[in-house]
Amino acid sequence: MSTQTPHFYRPEIDGLRSIAVLSVVLYHFGFAGLKGGFVGVDVFFVISGFLIGGLLWREASETGSISLKRFYVRRIKRLAPAYVAMALASLIAAYLIVLPFEFREFGKSLIAATVYLSNVNFFRDAGYFDTVSEDKVLLHTWSLSVEEQFYIILPLLMLLLLRNTFSLRIVLWISLVVSLIACVWITQRSQPAAFYLFPFRAWELLAGVILAIEVQRRPFKHVAFLSYLGITLILASIAFIPAGAQFPGWHALFPVLGTVLIIANGQQKNIVNRTLASPAPVAIGLISYSLYLWHWPVLTLSTYYRGAYSGHLETTFWLGISIALAYLSWRFVERPVCRTEFSALLTFTAAALASALLVLAGGLIYLKDGMIERFEPPLRTHIEASADFLQDWSRCYVSTDGPFLGLELCPIGPEQAPEILIWGDSHVRALKEGLEQAAFDADTPALLIWRAGCAPVFGLVKNETSASPVQNEACSNANAQIETALQAGDFKRVLLVGRWGYYAQGSGTGLDAGNQVALSVEGTTGSQAEQFSQGLIGTVQRIQGFGSEVFVLKAIPEIRDYDSRHIARALAGNRLSDEALATAVEIPAAAHEKRVSDLSQTLAQIDANGAALLDPAPFLCAAQTCSALYNGKAQYFDNNHIINSAALRIRSLFDPLFASESNP
Repeated sequence: MSTQTPHFYRPEIDGLRSIAVLSVVLYHFGFAGLKGGFVGVDVFFVISGFLIGGLLWREASETGSISLKRFYVRRIKRLAPAYVAMALASLIAAYLIVLPFEFREFGKSLIAATVYLSNVNFFRDAGYFDTVSEDKVLLHTWSLSVEEQFYIILPLLMLLLLRNTFSLRIVLWISLVVSLIACVWITQRSQPAAFYLFPFRAWELLAGVILAIEVQRRPFKHVAFLSYLGITLILASIAFIPAGAQFPGWHALFPVLGTVLIIANGQQKNIVNRTLASPAPVAIGLISYSLYLWHWPVLTLSTYYRGAYSGHLETTFWLGISIALAYLSWRFVERPVCRTEFSALLTFTAAALASALLVLAGGLIYLKDGMIERFEPPLRTHIEASADFLQDWSRCYVSTDGPFLGLELCPIGPEQAPEILIWGDSHVRALKEGLEQAAFDADTPALLIWRAGCAPVFGLVKNETSASPVQNEACSNANAQIETALQAGDFKRVLLVGRWGYYAQGSGTGLDAGNQVALSVEGTTGSQAEQFSQGLIGTVQRIQGFGSEVFVLKAIPEIRDYDSRHIARALAGNRLSDEALATAVEIPAAAHEKRVSDLSQTLAQIDANGAALLDPAPFLCAAQTCSALYNGKAQYFDNNHIINSAALRIRSLFDPLFASESNP
């Protein structure tokens, strides 16, 4: 978050920074009334574009050129020291308390943040089983990377078009419009891309650049109303814009426009500008970069070790720690370095050495898989489980022709035309290693198609809280495409896999009870459970009608309160008693039966209609209980997905599916 001092100091911009940083920080710390506090980053982007664009335009106007060396020396001196201090402190703290899975990811993110690719890294990791944001100590550096990428491109662009300022302005305007349209379009299709990636955020920075150029080119008539409108747009955005799949999209226009209006009218004497330029907001604005840098590691590492804050008092305490560290960083790192003259050679050399140190540290952490040797053996059971959920998808590809056009296909077993289709949701992923070994053991080729949260049911229409509208629609479209493909009769057998209780009851259980899914099935009536049951029966019958033999995997037992990462963290922080641990890793077998009771008659009818049922419960449960542990080792990743070693252990479950002559 740039805090470059412009040629003529504008205190109200520091005040505007205070709103931006406080909205982000207080939002992250969970303070009420800040539903859209994350839009403070958008405010920062506009400010950064205005200051950097104005600085470059002014230099070009006064000297007829732009010194890239001088520009990047200023950027390094301004941004690198505080970042390096924060990164080193976070590295030490993470080494002491962060478990191997997250520590390995920390190492990767440390490398990415140091080379200004943090946004790309977190975009690539924004998957179904990605580490939750509260575990990503350097997540906040994504916005710094967006700005750094901007700092690389903008000076070069301006230098290239310096002799034709009209063309430069046209290029900037066209780039803004294209980036904005792309942002709105991609938000509906890949929200993580719109959120993290530079091309879809560039318009916010360009809004500031264009404003800086235009206010220097011609006098601007100041109107107090614009300041009032601007602050209203920003505060309303902070209060009301919801987080989720619709942001940034067109919602980001409100804080961006509000910031543009305030900056454009900033030198007009009115109550908004006087308030922003008053001592308290300016003081917070001066430390805003350091506060942004430090608040997130303080928040993530403290909650990682201690668990969720106990109340407002503890929350305020850690917020105070963040502010204190920010002040110290500004007072003893940022300001001294900025005020001291260093040669360009020394500046670049110091930056290169510090970057190399951080990259080497991150690489070592990643290559050593998060250094599990830091922890005692009893805790390693759950640590190892948390790391045993990365399958080999190297054979997967997106089909470019044929009936599966556009779908991701994953062959398993011998490299021959697949005889078996295994189709389902994320439980297919969890079982992949076992399915693949079973396919090789039987020398039978098969094909996996899976989509998280998407039940293998024809005519399914779903609205899942953890999915975007585009993802929900993609589920229905993919299922319809698979139905068409199966009509060709190319597969001898089809296995259906799903978290059946989730779809029938409409919600997760225990730790993921907040996951909700509302669904209907075309051509069915009744409650959600009834429609889903009818849809599953109809799907089986349709596939049988296509000439394929059908297998249905009964539900994986759900250990409602188990998550290997949560358990490991709680044990490492001495926050879990023996009694609580015993409760978390085990459920009565009757609880599993109750969870799937809505579908018991459905499965019985499917069985009676000639399909084969494969039941994982005997492999995962004892007579009276189902446990996340097996012979002292964990067999679950979270409350409903088993780990790779467990999938391999139970692979004989799939022998009937892969047998050359199956007997359902």
